[in-house]
Amino acid sequence: MAYREKTELPNPRSFPELFEGLLRRRIIAYIMDLTILVSLVSLIIVAGLIGGIVSFGLAIPALVFAIPLSIVAYYGATLGSSKRATLGMQMMDIVLTPTRGMPLDGWRAFAHPLIFWLTCWILPPFSLLLALFTPRRQMLHDLITGVLMLRRSPMERHWADLAN
Repeated sequence: MAYREKTELPNPRSFPELFEGLLRRRIIAYIMDLTILVSLVSLIIVAGLIGGIVSFGLAIPALVFAIPLSIVAYYGATLGSSKRATLGMQMMDIVLTPTRGMPLDGWRAFAHPLIFWLTCWILPPFSLLLALFTPRRQMLHDLITGVLMLRRSPMERHWADLAN
């Protein structure tokens, strides 16, 4: 029964501190993560070009695989970890939480950023505008993958209170 209580979604009216400034925090976290990813990809490109010079151009085609793999590895290592947050999300005190009473498995941690990037390219303003009208400030990719973003520190206090 205690696990069932933990799977209940917090209500923004009952626990406003979990959602306080969430959209602003998500946007800043996105900019931070984008900066980290640009730096990571830049390092890989430099390494690939150096490897290409040393190997007379044979290493350059590997960049086609190395760049997407590095991005997937970044999200896998951060969202797939026990912290369930990218580095930008950790700095902004937000965490990715499953909403359907299931754990945050590898597929969901992989699908969330993939669908995020797709929806940002296809429907950029719609996903952000949708978050303004959903009670828990969920964006399109959150609704599709069944996750919720919450403030980490108030969430930890919230779950501790439920356990007591």
